[in-house]
Amino acid sequence: MSYWDEIEANQRLLARETGTVVRDWGGRLPLALIYPNQYGVGMSSLGFQTVYRFLAARPDIVCERAFDDGKWDVASLPRSIESQRRLDDFAVWAFSLSFELDYLNAVNLLRRSGVPALAAERGDDDPLLLAGGPAVSANPQPLAPFFDAFVIGEAEECLDDVAGILAAEWGQRGRLLQRLSQVPGVYVPALHRSGDRVRRLWLRDLDRYPTRSAIWTPEAEFGDMHLVELSRGCRRGCRFCLAGYTTRPWRERSLGVVLEAAREGLPHRRHVGLVGAAVSDYGEIDALAGELRALGVTISVSSLRADSVSPALLDALAQSRTQTLTLAPEAGSERLRAVIGKGVTEEGLMRTVEQAAQRSFPWLKLYFMLGLPTETDEDVVALVELAGKVKAHFPRQVSVNLEPFVPKAHTPFQWEPTPELGILRRRLKLAEKGLRARGVRVRSDSAEWARVQATLARGDERLAPALLALSRPAISEWKAALRSVGVDEEEYARRREPAELLPWDLVDSGLRPAFLARLAQGAAAGQAPAPCVGGTCTICGICG
Repeated sequence: MSYWDEIEANQRLLARETGTVVRDWGGRLPLALIYPNQYGVGMSSLGFQTVYRFLAARPDIVCERAFDDGKWDVASLPRSIESQRRLDDFAVWAFSLSFELDYLNAVNLLRRSGVPALAAERGDDDPLLLAGGPAVSANPQPLAPFFDAFVIGEAEECLDDVAGILAAEWGQRGRLLQRLSQVPGVYVPALHRSGDRVRRLWLRDLDRYPTRSAIWTPEAEFGDMHLVELSRGCRRGCRFCLAGYTTRPWRERSLGVVLEAAREGLPHRRHVGLVGAAVSDYGEIDALAGELRALGVTISVSSLRADSVSPALLDALAQSRTQTLTLAPEAGSERLRAVIGKGVTEEGLMRTVEQAAQRSFPWLKLYFMLGLPTETDEDVVALVELAGKVKAHFPRQVSVNLEPFVPKAHTPFQWEPTPELGILRRRLKLAEKGLRARGVRVRSDSAEWARVQATLARGDERLAPALLALSRPAISEWKAALRSVGVDEEEYARRREPAELLPWDLVDSGLRPAFLARLAQGAAAGQAPAPCVGGTCTICGICG
């Protein structure tokens, strides 16, 4: 794409947006808010939009967005959407990192820029690099050599302080970093003392910060919706789930605040997307669905608990002409669901399936994981049989998404090994063959890329040179990059010991180590994990 083609492409995107803030640069700190993935993906991230809304409202900052352009073999840089300026025109690059595989794109952008890749080699005239988001809040270490600072946890708690320091100390790197290091929840690798921990930030009162779409564009993955967040955290405590532990405790917004956030979007969209780790667990979901329907809007939901969907919510979704209902049993057998702490019974799942069939939803999508701890071939057979039962009770289209298990930091499964590739490939084929034989559509994620994700999720600073050496996003190139810097991926795939020091231990999630260890020990026996009751107990250590 030529210089002018790139500018025109961004201008077309900008012309289709509503809610964008375009500001003159005079006397203001120029900050690029970067989502290192496609525009459509980034603009569907409520976290990204929330940070944009906040920064764009400050009179002392020019905040413009940039996205990954998919180029790996060129020196040119992406341009911002708002002014079409190159990234290297900006004094601050602030990255939003939701997924570990986006690390590859983030480092590629830095490599192409000509800016010194390592934070230790950058001076006052170079951009300052910040990062935040779920992935680096759990474990920032693989990217620590590249970034000047990380926000650990929910950024709303420190954004005002961080933005004020950036605007006041712009161009004075040493003083700026010193001040940032004093902000609770901010990790500055260059000034961090060994043994110190960075406490994860979390909002005590979600109603203080209603989270909803700031920019509306048809080019986003959910471009027809106005997105509204209902809750954070999860009550259930599934042992594999990053969000269930790194966004604890379970918190809900009040019904009135959610409705007001929904009303704000009515001039732009008549379709509201409700966002949360388990939307059907929201305490007033039936009342909310009724109120939204009374406003004349249609609704969609990001996630539903497979055994706790109310008839009233299903009615509201059916009346909204929802095309796809998504449920996540995660494992096929009752035994394995008990091991991972899912707690969904076959009876509860089938009850929801039958209710969905009665309301004529066109499509039912099921999510399962493969490679879970203690999994056997019999569990894979049970997965196929369960999906077959769903297909028999749901007369329209049924599809299954198969995702390899990835152990994540700060979860009870953080010590588990990454599934062996050979076993995982064989079980993926076994599941795919059985599902297709039953008339179920199947989509499988790559076992090889899941292994890369697992390596980055539990990695340390030794992975940084490999990320920098990566010539393009391919498995063969990733392995070559690891070899070129003398890193053995098996070191990151192995089982961890409870007593060993972990790279992500510098992040204080608030969870007591004994709490996670106890949940890990209870997995084999199928003991139900302690539910999060949202700030009214001291079991895990966060609220205490």
